[in-house]
Amino acid sequence: MSETILVPGGAGFLGSHLCDRLVAAGHEVIALDDFSSGERAHVAQLADARRFRLLRHDITQPLPREAVAATQIYNLACPASPPHYQARPVQTTLTSVLGLWHLLELSRQSGARVFQASTSEVYGDPQVHPQTEDYVGHVNPIGPRSCYDEGKRCGEAMCFAYHRQYAVPIRVARIFNSYGPRLRPGDGRVVSNFIVQALTGQALTVYGHGEQTRSFCYVDDTVEGLIRLMNGPSEGPLNIGNPVEHTVLELAERVVRLTGSRSAIECRPLPQDDPQRRRPDISRTEAVLGWRPKVSLEDGLRETIAHFRHELGVARTFAVA
Repeated sequence: MSETILVPGGAGFLGSHLCDRLVAAGHEVIALDDFSSGERAHVAQLADARRFRLLRHDITQPLPREAVAATQIYNLACPASPPHYQARPVQTTLTSVLGLWHLLELSRQSGARVFQASTSEVYGDPQVHPQTEDYVGHVNPIGPRSCYDEGKRCGEAMCFAYHRQYAVPIRVARIFNSYGPRLRPGDGRVVSNFIVQALTGQALTVYGHGEQTRSFCYVDDTVEGLIRLMNGPSEGPLNIGNPVEHTVLELAERVVRLTGSRSAIECRPLPQDDPQRRRPDISRTEAVLGWRPKVSLEDGLRETIAHFRHELGVARTFAVA
């Protein structure tokens, strides 16, 4: 059945891939973005699509009148890369809380289902491994990452408050590191950082000794998980991520190999509150949604590297194993 779907953050990395899927499925999609981290180029392929509209809007402000038509709302409106959200901590917190409040109020009036894109950052620097949805986290509430971490934690709390008090239909996903084409050069995420550094001959900057771990989920798999959760039976929260764990140093070495780069790997001091281990337990997600990532890190990195080669105008100059 065709829906009218509102996607705040629709010109961002993850939001634009979601819009692609929703339009292809025959839905009417209204994307909102203030372009603080999103880009019109991310949805340029949808510019002539009859079922797609892109509106410049900051969801901390009252929503545009077009929003009232929505039957589903995917809230992806918040920068996810540390340099972006740490550069604008007040705006990040307001987007995560006040912006979501506007969406929940719209839902209370219209009955639209609200999907909240939460994050693995709600677990902080976890003391439980792997992280299950029952783990309440280990977060510094006043550290440099707190505008994002605590903003998302408050967002989850508000979603469930609206669900309990007003019966607002909600879905909450805790998204782990997602990567793929349309990541922005220099956005501070480890995959894009390493690929850009490797392709441009810079040293790959690894923090600490690179022993910290992450779990990388290719964007197509992530989007499939989000759609299944939105249309599934559970409010969540459910972990959406790849349960295969890699060290950051291993990722750097793999990027160097796949790009054919001669870049060195340099170690730098760890930033404050940087999580040491990050891996989702997705057993509950598998049981409820029948979802599990399909794209290997090797294949996903090849696609992402090809995207950055095109974006940066870097020719393939070395043989890649």
